[in-house]
Amino acid sequence: MLTGRPSRTALSSARARAVHQTEDSPRVFADPLATRILEGSGGSPAPGAAAGMPAEVRLFMALRQRVAEDALRAAPRTRQVVVLGAGLDTFACRNRDPGLRVFEVDHPATQAWKRERLAAAGIEVPDTAVFCPVDLAEQTAEAALAAAGFDRDAPAFFLLLGVAPYLTRDALLTTARFVAGLPAAAELVLDYNQPTDALPPDRRPALVAQAEAMARMGEPWRSFFTPAEIAADLTGAGFDRVADIGWRDCLARYALDPSLPDLFGGRIAHARAGGRERNQPTCTS
Repeated sequence: MLTGRPSRTALSSARARAVHQTEDSPRVFADPLATRILEGSGGSPAPGAAAGMPAEVRLFMALRQRVAEDALRAAPRTRQVVVLGAGLDTFACRNRDPGLRVFEVDHPATQAWKRERLAAAGIEVPDTAVFCPVDLAEQTAEAALAAAGFDRDAPAFFLLLGVAPYLTRDALLTTARFVAGLPAAAELVLDYNQPTDALPPDRRPALVAQAEAMARMGEPWRSFFTPAEIAADLTGAGFDRVADIGWRDCLARYALDPSLPDLFGGRIAHARAGGRERNQPTCTS
């Protein structure tokens, strides 16, 4: 992102979430605040607002959110959620569980812009929402969370959606080690991009074009992983179990058309530390 300005990709992602609510069928992820948070932002999701984004890419963005929030609902002991690189994500405002605190960690400029958007749209920010301004590319989230009242000794769930590609591998692993090293049980859901040469030749041009577009926006992709690499890195950071979820896994899980093409090869990793067992299978396809 450009210094001192809110993230442009945060706005793009918010538009995609909003368009998914009204134009995509079936809708796999429901967000009643997705459109409202864009009101007056210059990013109103009118029909065709996400015309430059392939429908399959928009679907992946909805799927990663659905996978993450489903995993959170399957972790009943969790009373703390940390949304890393939150952008215009609305989970903190959609949360109506008075016992679940939601910490939003993001770049100070983007977070200030978001709070302006929430106020302008008249969206209530519940007392359970806690804002933690920090630049993940330059700093760790640990100090900001500690200052905001995050309890290291209580189970926690971390969301890192649409963020990992913009971090260096070192920055991502610093965050992963912090999460895995917490005394209590912790879970992390993130999505990541694969390197170009890991994709079939017919899909490589689209990935290259998207990477170049992000660079022109001033928010270049900085890290790429194969499923084996992300699993090894997360395990090395201290996680006990890593489930890797691909496009076809998501289509099957939510009963979507299995012929939908996987344009960019985005994947989701769900890592757990601290001994909690889950009944969800590890997916690799």
